[in-house]
Amino acid sequence: MTDASRTLVAADIGGTHARFAIATISAGRVTALGPELVTRCADYASLQTAWEAFGVHIAEPLPRAAAIAVAGPAKGDVLKLTNNPWIIRPAQVNAKLGVDAHVLVNDFEAVAYAVGEAPPAQFRHLCGPEVPLPDAGVVSVLGPGTGLGVGLLLKIGGGDYRVIPTEGSHGDFAATDSIEDQILVHLRAKYRRVSAERVISGPGLADIHAALAALEGRAVPPQDDKALWTSALAGDDSLAAAALDRFCLALGSFAGNIALAQGASAVVIGGGLGARLADHLPRSGFAQRFAAKGRFETMMQGIPVKLITHPQPGLFGAAAAFARLNT
Repeated sequence: MTDASRTLVAADIGGTHARFAIATISAGRVTALGPELVTRCADYASLQTAWEAFGVHIAEPLPRAAAIAVAGPAKGDVLKLTNNPWIIRPAQVNAKLGVDAHVLVNDFEAVAYAVGEAPPAQFRHLCGPEVPLPDAGVVSVLGPGTGLGVGLLLKIGGGDYRVIPTEGSHGDFAATDSIEDQILVHLRAKYRRVSAERVISGPGLADIHAALAALEGRAVPPQDDKALWTSALAGDDSLAAAALDRFCLALGSFAGNIALAQGASAVVIGGGLGARLADHLPRSGFAQRFAAKGRFETMMQGIPVKLITHPQPGLFGAAAAFARLNT
C-alpha cells in the first residue's frame, strides 16, 4: 500500500439488507473493494451493532474511516431510513463506530457515484441507441429494491462529474392505462396517497398482484414477497407473471418521466431488483413505455438506457463518494 492509499469500511444500508466491505482508495479513486458481508437489518438493533458484527466477521481491527450509503435522505440531525427502523445521528457516527472520518450519502447517490466511476464493460444495454454513456450531460440513475431510488449524475467532461441526490421516487404514481387505473384504486384504498415507490419496489409486486386478482375476481392465497418474485420471474404462475409485466411497464414509464424531468442524455438502472430483472426487462414492455411520451417520443427513443452490472454498486459508490469528497 502506498502512502497515498487509505482503507475504509464501505457500508450500504438498505431497507432489508446491510452490506459491508473493506475498500481502498487512492488519488480520489477506489482502487480495491473486498468481499462483501450481507446481513439482514432485522437481525440487528442498529447500525452500530451491525458494524460491530462486521468487525467480528473479519477478525481484525476495522479501518478508522467509513463511507456509508443509506436508503433515505442523508441530511439532518437525525436520519430515519425510509424502509428500515434504524436511526442514525450523523454527529455521533464517529464516536459510535470508532472512526475519525466518515461520509454519509443517499443510497442512489452512491449508485450514481458508481455509475460515474465504472468502466463501460460494467454496463448492459437495455434499450435506445447502443452507444456508451456520454462524456458530458445528465445521466439519470434509478432502480427498484426494497424501495425505489433516484439520483442524478452530471458529467462535466474529461472524466469529471458531480452527483446530486434526489427523492424522486416519492412523487405521485401516474397511471397510464385502465389496468393501472385499477391498480391505483386498489393502492389508494390501502395507502391513501400512492407514490411511485409504492408500485415500483420489491413490496410493490404483491400489491400489483393483489390488484390484478381483485380485477379478475380471484381469491389468491397470501405469500411472502420472496416467493412471489421467484414465481413471477420463473413464469410458472400466470397471475404473478402478469404482475411482473405490469411492474416492468410501470418502471419504464417512471424511468421516462425521470429522464424528462432531469433532462437526461442517458439513463442507468440499478437497485437490488435491477440485476434480477436484467434478462426480463429487454423482452418486456419497458422500452415502449420509456419512450411513450407523446410529442417527445422520438427524442426519448434517442436516449440510451443501460443496466449497471457492477456486483456491489452501493458499496463501490459509497467508497467513491468518500474518495472524491475527502481527498
